[in-house]
Amino acid sequence: MRGFKKYLIIEFKLFLREPEAFFFTLIFPLFILLVFGSIYGNQPTPFFGGHGTVDVSVPAYMAIIIGMSGLMNIPMAVATEREKGILKRLRATPIHPRTILLGWVVVYFIVTLAGALLLIIAGKIIYNLRFEGNPISVFLAFTLSTFSFLSLGFVIASVAPTARTANIVGSVVFFPMMFLSGATFPSQIMPESVRRVSDLLPLTYVVKLLQGFWFGGLWEDHLKGIIILLGILIVGVVISAKTFRWE
Repeated sequence: MRGFKKYLIIEFKLFLREPEAFFFTLIFPLFILLVFGSIYGNQPTPFFGGHGTVDVSVPAYMAIIIGMSGLMNIPMAVATEREKGILKRLRATPIHPRTILLGWVVVYFIVTLAGALLLIIAGKIIYNLRFEGNPISVFLAFTLSTFSFLSLGFVIASVAPTARTANIVGSVVFFPMMFLSGATFPSQIMPESVRRVSDLLPLTYVVKLLQGFWFGGLWEDHLKGIIILLGILIVGVVISAKTFRWE
């Protein structure tokens, strides 16, 4: 346990030394919230079912943080440490390989959660953010979504030969999802053809799940999204377990 705590501290320090990961996980979503919040405000509108723009946007921006952590941060961190030979040296230490993998999961889950909490706090203080759901349901949906995308990140990290490749693959996968899933722009303003495409994207179900529970939705209303995200989690874990490379 003591070794695990020390390893977590090291991974947190490594994260803080990556300005790109720090900015896009903790600062960029806040920046988007402030920009669009200053433009549209948070007055209830029939267009969003009686909710304000910020009310709808905060859970959607939480999905951006989840996607960023899973598809950008994890692949880059793992591939960089492999490329520098850090993983090879860590594997030679008394720390069990599962402890190392668990450390990454814990660190990036905490970082992702911190980014989401910053959004919520800023939304509440500045725009009187409204919440109508069950906090436990939102947290469970957030946890499932985060673990699902972290598993995808490990798949990318496992197959990418270099950190540069991991960054390119993660970007190609993440950025189209960010714009087409309803995470950046509400799906209500998208053409029907674009919405049909968005239904094929995993991040779309994260957005729908978080927004649904944010406004008091029930679990049975989101079974499709839950099953898809659980499937991604299971498949991602299986593939990354079979393909993960330490050097």
